[in-house]
Amino acid sequence: MNHPQLTQASRPLTFEIDAINEHGEIVPTSIAGEHPLTLYVDKREIVTLMTLGAAPEALALGYLRNQRLINCLDEIAAIQVDWEVDAVSVTTRHGRGIDTSRVEKRTITSGCGQGTVFGDLMAEIDDIHLPAEAKLSEATLYGLLDAVRVHESIYKQAGAVHGCALAINADPGAEILMFVEDVGRHNAVDAIAGKMWLDGHDGGDKIFYTTGRLTSEMVIKTAQMGIPFLVSRSGLTQMGWEIARKLGMTMIGRAQGKHYLLFTGEERFSR
Repeated sequence: MNHPQLTQASRPLTFEIDAINEHGEIVPTSIAGEHPLTLYVDKREIVTLMTLGAAPEALALGYLRNQRLINCLDEIAAIQVDWEVDAVSVTTRHGRGIDTSRVEKRTITSGCGQGTVFGDLMAEIDDIHLPAEAKLSEATLYGLLDAVRVHESIYKQAGAVHGCALAINADPGAEILMFVEDVGRHNAVDAIAGKMWLDGHDGGDKIFYTTGRLTSEMVIKTAQMGIPFLVSRSGLTQMGWEIARKLGMTMIGRAQGKHYLLFTGEERFSR
């Protein structure tokens, strides 16, 4: 068996930022890296994968195998990662790339790592302006967390799902307007976006809650709905943090019970 030539281009896996906890203390916090990696096969773009960056060569190879786009390791001559352009180039020995019909019939699953629309989303963030006057109180945050905790859910019965909630930002509580669960967190956020569109809801006076981590795509989708507040019981990624700061979004993570970490948008939050 002829093994392909591989680069060894792993990236730093964590980054340290300052967050503010429920006591108003600055807490150095490690967050996960997140990087777009566009996969090319014989110079043809296949997909953009969002990745921690630990093993990008293996990620590209495993994606091609699991999607049944390449059947034999002998077909691959080289896998080269270049983080300066956020790309991984796969070169086949025959140089013909992947049959067009096989690429067109791919089904994007409910998995969390395939940012297939990442480029389109990033191109639009400069046109997004969140309401500068919106404020969120700690009492309303705690009211939201209590409302989510007592909400009937599939997760309590069966597990294996992510949940997202849209709530009215009303001091001193938070009324849940919509609660959607799905096997992928992006399915849940897309369903809420669809319902908001159908019902004509404005996002300026809303809070978005998710059980999933706060990645770049989650931040951008929340901003596209015009929602200035994003809350999660999970953590966040480096790119999610950077985009939230750029957008002026208030992002709160690791929020359970009376504990939370305020990552961005402190100027909107009142304790």
